[in-house]
Amino acid sequence: MSHKATYKNAGVDIDNANDFVERIKPLIKTTARKEMVSGIGGFGGLFHLDTTKYTNPILVSSTDGVGTKLKIAQLVDKHDTIGIDLVAMSVNDVIVQGAEPLFFLDYLATGKIELEKSVKIIEGIVEGCRQAGCSLIGGETAEMPGFYQTGEYDLAGFCVGAVESDKLIDGSAISASDHVIGIASSGLHSNGFSLARNVLLEKGKLNVNSKVSGLKKSIGLELLEPTIIYVKSLLNIFKSFHVKGLVHITGGGFYDNIPRIIPRACRCVISRNSWEIPPIFNVIKEIGHVEEKEMFRVFNMGIGMMIVVADKDSKEVLGRLEMLGEKAYLIGKIENRADNQELVCFSET
Repeated sequence: MSHKATYKNAGVDIDNANDFVERIKPLIKTTARKEMVSGIGGFGGLFHLDTTKYTNPILVSSTDGVGTKLKIAQLVDKHDTIGIDLVAMSVNDVIVQGAEPLFFLDYLATGKIELEKSVKIIEGIVEGCRQAGCSLIGGETAEMPGFYQTGEYDLAGFCVGAVESDKLIDGSAISASDHVIGIASSGLHSNGFSLARNVLLEKGKLNVNSKVSGLKKSIGLELLEPTIIYVKSLLNIFKSFHVKGLVHITGGGFYDNIPRIIPRACRCVISRNSWEIPPIFNVIKEIGHVEEKEMFRVFNMGIGMMIVVADKDSKEVLGRLEMLGEKAYLIGKIENRADNQELVCFSET
C-alpha cells in the first residue's frame, strides 16, 4: 500500500514555518516606526510616508545580500550577527544619498527551517534595523529542500528611504580643495570574502578556530565582526554640515567606489598613512602575498565610509564624529584632475 504524498514528507513543514513567524513577531515589533501601518503577516507591508516631514521627497532604495560571509557563519555556527550585516549593506547605501532609511524587508532561503537558528538570524536583522532606525516591515522565509544543503541558507535584504529633493547627496557639489574624511570600519564588513576564504582557509590551511598572531580573536570570529551601520551618525552630521559626497566602501574597495561620486574634473588623493589598517587585512595580505593595489581594490582596508566636505568644515565634522563614538580620520583631499590622471590615487604623506 503506497503512502499518500504530503508537503511535509517532501521536506516543507508549514506548521514549523508558522511557528517561526509567531516566534519573530515580538522581535519585529521592536523596530516599528510611527509610519508603519501594519505588522507582518499580510500580503504586503504597509508604510505611510509622512508628508508633513517632506515637501518634495525622493524615495531611495537598495537591495543586497551578505555574500560568502554566510559560509563563515555556517562554519562557526554563529548566526546572531549576520543579520546586522544584511541590514547594513542596504541602509549604508541609502544613507550615502542623504536619505533616511524608513523600512526594510528580508528574504531568508534555506533547505529546512531550523527554528532556533532562523530566530537567531532574524534577531540580527532586528538589531540592524534598530541601529538604522528603520522598521522591519515584512519578509519571506523560503523552505527549499533539495536546493540548499543541510545547514545552508541565503539572505537578501531590501531597504527604502526618503530624502528631500534639495537635500539629495550625489557628489555634484564636490570641488578641488574639499577634504575627505574616513570613518573606521569594524573589519572586512561583508566584502571580499571569496578572496579572504581562499587565502586563509585554502592557501593558509587555517580553520575558523585558528588563532593567528596579531589577532585578538579566532579567524572565524574576526571575519564575523558585524558591519558598522553609519546611519544615525550621518543623520546627525547632515543636520549641521553641508556634506558634498559620501562613499560606502564595499565590493570594489577604494578604486571602484570613489569614482561613483567624484566629478570627472576632479581626482581624489588618499593619504595612505593617515589611518591604521586593522591587523586582519595585513594577515590576508601576508598569507596570500596579495599586492597592495589588489587589497585596496577588494577590501575597505579599515575605512567603511568616506565623507567629502569643504576644508573649512572638516575639523568640526571630525570632532562631531568622535563625539558620536565613531573613529574618524582626515584621509585625503580633492584636487583638480588632468586628462591623463586617474580619479583615485594614493600618496604617502
